[in-house]
Amino acid sequence: MKESFWIKPALAQIPDEQLETLHRASMKILAKTGVHVHSAQVRNTLQAAGARVKDDLRVYIPAELVERALSTAPSRIDVYDRTGQVAMVLEGPRSYFGTGSDLKYTFDLETQQRRESTLKDVELSARLCDKLTNMDFVMSHALPNDVSTSRCETEQMRVMLDNTSKPLVMTIYSGLATFEQMHEMACQACDGESNFRKAPNYVLYSQYISPLQQEQTALDRLLFCADHGIPIIYMSALLMGASSPVTLAGTLALANAECLAGLVIHQLQAPGAPFIYGGNNSALDMKTMTFCYGAPEWRINDIVIPQLAARYNLPNFATAGATDAKGFDAQAGAEWAYSIMLDIMSGSNLIHDVGYMDSGLTGSLESLVICDEIIGMAKHVTKGFELSEETLALDIIDEVGPAGSFIEHEHTLERFRKDIWYPTVFERNNFAKWQDAGAKDVMERARERVNELLK
Repeated sequence: MKESFWIKPALAQIPDEQLETLHRASMKILAKTGVHVHSAQVRNTLQAAGARVKDDLRVYIPAELVERALSTAPSRIDVYDRTGQVAMVLEGPRSYFGTGSDLKYTFDLETQQRRESTLKDVELSARLCDKLTNMDFVMSHALPNDVSTSRCETEQMRVMLDNTSKPLVMTIYSGLATFEQMHEMACQACDGESNFRKAPNYVLYSQYISPLQQEQTALDRLLFCADHGIPIIYMSALLMGASSPVTLAGTLALANAECLAGLVIHQLQAPGAPFIYGGNNSALDMKTMTFCYGAPEWRINDIVIPQLAARYNLPNFATAGATDAKGFDAQAGAEWAYSIMLDIMSGSNLIHDVGYMDSGLTGSLESLVICDEIIGMAKHVTKGFELSEETLALDIIDEVGPAGSFIEHEHTLERFRKDIWYPTVFERNNFAKWQDAGAKDVMERARERVNELLK
């Protein structure tokens, strides 16, 4: 065997005709139902481009405008680190992981008690993620309660710029003036606006009000990003049965329509500006009225969204490594692991909310270490394995023969580190050795790993 190739596990793809059914449903929503656009300027732009405006607010967007926007939006977006090097290439099935943002509560590293988050938590999580191998970007993992609302976002960004060289994904819930300050900070970090346009070091995460509304503050952010070459994630967060139909099909059709409406506005403002497609859509638990992070409906959403993004030739945004569990238990581990594995096998590009607990309310440094370990496993699985003359090792099998041992063979010595994945906090010793080492559970080992990396 002279040829060499890789066998990579992947999820079965949704048939093209089913994706087209979803696409056509979204086109019908935009053309027949329309979208409320809370900006006279944007309504005028849409009308001039061929959309129909009714009742001074509702805009009906024809499929031709969507196709035009898809033809100008870039299929690849490069995001850079603080050293000016490409850190993430958002294209095709490449997957990158990072934290979520703005968690109100934190499990204290020393006391292990849940408390309100502080600016120090933003600092520590950024420092930790800077050292974690599988964390590719950083969001503000905490919402600091010890900083005034007027200063919160700029302080979050300052602390992250001070403590990590990795790309940032920023949120903004204040007005345009605050966003302008944050963008200026990012430009200063790369020595000017012109350098930022060549090598953007952050991405903006932005949502709008569903269903079918493009409100003024969201539009301000969308247009500012288009004008300044800032990559923007512009997407819905639908609650099935509340802000969207209770069915997943209806929710996906609506989410797709809303995102594509944003794309049309964005590309009319600046054709070719970087736009990231996505949708954080999940079930509303009718018993608890909770927006569920561990729900299987969200995972199905994250299987469909990357395939729609591929159909549109757009980079995409997704969620994984999040749980509804209130503590470090089996539920947390299960929901962290299955969401990470499904997202990476689905080909999601930017995957955030890693380490989230308590349905998006609580975070911890230990959870980031554990999820980093899970991501490492998932990357090893999806990397697959090489099929070649060397890896088939037929000559070595013949040399060792029946009843032989491969442990001392040179082939094993040469390859055991690169062919086998090894954990840092997961336990593999036998029971006696585990007991002799202190019988520590994974949380204790993760806590030790946090302290080791923060030094």
